[in-house]
Amino acid sequence: MGGLHIIREKNLNISFLLDFYGAALTDKQRDAIDLYYNQDLSLAEIAEHTGITRQGVRDCIKHGEAAMLQLEEKLGIAQRLSGYTQNFEQILDRANKIKYSKSNINYYKILDDNVDGIIELCRGQLE
Repeated sequence: MGGLHIIREKNLNISFLLDFYGAALTDKQRDAIDLYYNQDLSLAEIAEHTGITRQGVRDCIKHGEAAMLQLEEKLGIAQRLSGYTQNFEQILDRANKIKYSKSNINYYKILDDNVDGIIELCRGQLE
């Protein structure tokens, strides 16, 4: 594999998960993950800032990521919120179609279709 280097891209979902599960982490894990993902500091910069080794920072981040991913797998809070957000965007889109189609000759058809769609989206959230 000679000079081939695999670059690990940051999983930006971790920053999202930190909002939900950060309180379940140790202070060191939470701080290291915040500095790495939200403040975009390198491992070396975090090590200098926190006074622990670069490897220690890496371990804090890895263990914190694993803990949050495991919690999300069990609880699914972030995934559910993402689903709610998508549904609300679809409801808003359908409401806007109704609002701006008042002068359309097919207004009642547009109204029926979009109201039915909104009802379906709302029922889907209740299941």
